[in-house]
Amino acid sequence: MQKTTLEKVFEYASMPLHGTLSRKLRKQLKIQINEGAIYESAVLFLGEEFVRITQEKDGESINTYYSWEDIGSVRTFSPIEK
Repeated sequence: MQKTTLEKVFEYASMPLHGTLSRKLRKQLKIQINEGAIYESAVLFLGEEFVRITQEKDGESINTYYSWEDIGSVRTFSPIEK
């Protein structure tokens, strides 16, 4: 998958954080990269060479880094609107 396509998926799934280059996942939306962990209420940073996902868990801030070249798939989860 091309970087530009992946950027569009991440941009769809998130919104800009005011005053930063980071993006926060949209409310009630979750993402999964390469069939791995599912991220919810996370903050994304779309760098030139990598993607950083920051989440809080058990009072800790956890940063996970992905190389653009190593991302093969991105899955989004959202509730069905009735």
